[in-house]
Amino acid sequence: MAKIEMKTPLVEMDGDEMTRVIWQIIKDELICPYVDLRTECYDLGLEHRDATDDQVTIDSAEATKRLGVAVKCATITPNAARVEEYGLKQMWKSPNGTIRALLDGTVFRTPIVVRGIEPTVTTWKRPITIARHAYGDVYKNAEMRIDGPGKVELVYTAADGTERRELVHVFDGPGVVQGQHNLDASIESFARSCFEYALSTGQDLWFATKDTISKTYDHRFKDIFADLFEAEYRARFEAAGIEYFYTLIDDAVARVVKSEGGFIWACKNYDGDVMSDMLSSAFGSLAMMTSVLVSPHGYFEYEAAHGTVQRHYYKHLRGEPTSTNSVATIFAWTGALRKRGELDGTPELTDFADRLEAATLHTIESGRMTGDLARITTLPDPTTLGTREFILAVRETLDAEAAVRA
Repeated sequence: MAKIEMKTPLVEMDGDEMTRVIWQIIKDELICPYVDLRTECYDLGLEHRDATDDQVTIDSAEATKRLGVAVKCATITPNAARVEEYGLKQMWKSPNGTIRALLDGTVFRTPIVVRGIEPTVTTWKRPITIARHAYGDVYKNAEMRIDGPGKVELVYTAADGTERRELVHVFDGPGVVQGQHNLDASIESFARSCFEYALSTGQDLWFATKDTISKTYDHRFKDIFADLFEAEYRARFEAAGIEYFYTLIDDAVARVVKSEGGFIWACKNYDGDVMSDMLSSAFGSLAMMTSVLVSPHGYFEYEAAHGTVQRHYYKHLRGEPTSTNSVATIFAWTGALRKRGELDGTPELTDFADRLEAATLHTIESGRMTGDLARITTLPDPTTLGTREFILAVRETLDAEAAVRA
């Protein structure tokens, strides 16, 4: 069978540890046998980021602007232990944070629902999509270790040289301090992306901050969402029969766990990071969630919502068997291929992405799955497969279903 042609390359961002191993198996077994894969590759593995002083991360984002669609493997955001482990020049920032800032988009993360993996929150009947602001906050912060007594202030120096000062804290001993920022333009892009996504999917939109405590920073988010909704979206939402709902973040958490799901939950950057992991785990597994960065400029970056699976990687290096869930990484590839096909007008590519996703879910529903799912499935007598074996089982299902179609 002839391979499916691609008109335009994808930006391919390789990553770290066990997800890097999975990445290659997916390409070898599920993509390249069927697609004449064209990618522009950037190695975002931690060692190469260190060798290039993180320039490779910036280059990959610029390539995404040029080509429009990217697929990214999970990467390490180093802490002090990782700096020592890898002998790094410095504690590099999150590559995801860097890319999100350069692309100015919103991250939409949705649980992958499959028969036999039931949510731990019994009221949830439909997936909940997290819309995570993709700029600023702690991911682009400045921070400082305070060695002893002294005063810390926020200082704003205007273009004309005038200054405004705000006391942060008077330290009477050692401590820490950090500064965060955001931009009206980025917050408005976030709000617009959320409103448009809600309209395109026909789902209610919730937004939550802590404006009662953060009366300037968080309140600015609340005001921009409210003003944009009133000016441009209220009538469209009413015509579509959907709702925009604002509440405090702690109230939203309480409401979410008692809801039936089926809505979009917009969160600031850090809130979205935390809550997307909570949702993915509660829906079944951290490896069962799609993630796409949508830029208002028309750029799309697909990735798995989880980390690099360090513990499994060390087992892999010791030659021990692993059973690592690759579903979210498979769906990162299918998401990127589908979008590439949509933008390039190649329906064969979008159809392949649909079929590969279906084959992945059908493999699980047949009772063949990785260990994390086997421990929680309601299906009787599941078969636990190793990392590679599960991907090979998906290929077997894909080929069998293609034969039936033929």
